[in-house]
Amino acid sequence: MTAIRPHHAFWPRRLPHALTVPATSLWDNLETSARRYPDKAGLVFMGRRISYREMADTAERLAAHLHAQGVRKGDRVILLMQNLPQLVMAHFAILRANAVVVPVNPMNLAQELSHYITDAGVKLAITTADLAPELAKASNALGADQRLSHMVVTQLNDYLPAGADCEPMPEAWEAWLKPERPLPSLEGGSVSHWKDAVATTAAAPVLEVGSDDLSVLPYTSGTTGLPKGCMHTHRSIMHNAVAGAAWGSGTCEMVTLAVVPMFHITGMVSMMHTCIYQGACMVLLPRWDREVAGRLISQYRVTHWTNIPTMVIDLMGSPNYRSFDLSSLVYIGGGGAAMPQAVAQRLKDEFGLSFQEGYGLTETAAPTHNNPSDHPKQQCLGIPFMSTESFVANPDTLEEMPVGESGEILVHGPQVFQGYWNNPQATQAAFVDIGGKKFFRTGDLGRMDEEGFFFLTDRLKRMINASGFKVWPAEVEALMFSHPAIQEACIIAAKDAYRGETVKAVVVLRQAFKGQVSEADIIQWCREHMAVYKVPRLVQFVDALPKSGSGKVMWRLLQEKEQSAA
Repeated sequence: MTAIRPHHAFWPRRLPHALTVPATSLWDNLETSARRYPDKAGLVFMGRRISYREMADTAERLAAHLHAQGVRKGDRVILLMQNLPQLVMAHFAILRANAVVVPVNPMNLAQELSHYITDAGVKLAITTADLAPELAKASNALGADQRLSHMVVTQLNDYLPAGADCEPMPEAWEAWLKPERPLPSLEGGSVSHWKDAVATTAAAPVLEVGSDDLSVLPYTSGTTGLPKGCMHTHRSIMHNAVAGAAWGSGTCEMVTLAVVPMFHITGMVSMMHTCIYQGACMVLLPRWDREVAGRLISQYRVTHWTNIPTMVIDLMGSPNYRSFDLSSLVYIGGGGAAMPQAVAQRLKDEFGLSFQEGYGLTETAAPTHNNPSDHPKQQCLGIPFMSTESFVANPDTLEEMPVGESGEILVHGPQVFQGYWNNPQATQAAFVDIGGKKFFRTGDLGRMDEEGFFFLTDRLKRMINASGFKVWPAEVEALMFSHPAIQEACIIAAKDAYRGETVKAVVVLRQAFKGQVSEADIIQWCREHMAVYKVPRLVQFVDALPKSGSGKVMWRLLQEKEQSAA
């Protein structure tokens, strides 16, 4: 490995190669922005403007409630909700209470949610009234010593403006956001309404956490099945929040369309934490809707939009596309899937915007690579991010591969996680020492061109990328095995014109169920037992799965056959 890399020639001239980040907690970012810009809107939700002062005050009161319920330094707290004002304030309340945020995908169902409760040792959760019954169901099914002891539940309409002040919304959103829902019962525990929790007059605890304490424990999956918690400190999240602000030339006047889910590492770090650090404004979009997105970009003069490519494709496919005013946008980019070259070119031709793709993982607090704004390449991961070293290695020998040849992408930097929660074996396998530095093995295969830009070529891990949602076959297989008719199942990726990839299940039925259970029956059952993005869209019945001499299912063979057929 050489000290000077070819990508340095394309490094943004205004930026240093490495950053010194604040040696403070993430809570300090919100507190500082609230002190600097108390009356400035930090959040806009369907017409409701929430100032930085209100955000910080609400988070501090909620932190006091969490402390009163027994939350102490290092305790893990589940945060289960979509992109609402409550998510941002609850996230920072957990940090203010000296605790650790466990962000969970709201698509998960009870069988999946129970793992987050038990694996992270969670006793308290914050969620919305539409999701609370499923979380309570998960908790109530556990043993008495594993259950949640308390839930804070917010109504979806708690921050909706009244009457004509509320932005127009789709009918489906009306039925989702506006109704009051009853709070569920929690066996062996208690439930508080959000409004009561933030009305407490108790004082928040003394802030004890610093840059080296755990801040968030997002979960990622892999070839071993069940999701694993990624231990991130305040420092690792802080780095990419500060670096993201610098890389994107952001200021406090930045207006971001916040539609990428903030339970996901990209939305959480590159969007939420970056905006809070700068004192910028987030226009919240709780679910994707192209008409609402186009209207909000136009109305609020959105300057920055982090997204996944399918959102851009969908927006451009709207019959009202020409009526949207997108002229305020100065940045548009994201990751999770490659942007089709034709769409990227259309953005460039019509708006002078270069879609800036990046690359990162949950383990790396999102970006480890990013495209420089003044020299981006299409369908490219970009160059190693600020303070980051990366190279392409032979997966077997770990020797650096020549330019243009594929190998595993390895990463070293301050944003890399500390390891997997309570899983030292997986942690050890994830890292390798090279030249006295600890490099993370991404499990992704890529190549580097002669200018130092990285390109993704394949994956060592069995991961399906469906519209930016990561689907881990082993996890879906583990869930499907609980179906009484399924003897064996192997999950592979199938090509999909819109999602890029979609989930296909190759299934062996038990003898007694052959002819009695249809492909549609399997899909319907999956919809009832797992998050919708994980559900197989295609099911193929076979008499037997191909297996190696040791008895392992040869999933690669099935995957190659699917690719050949496509």
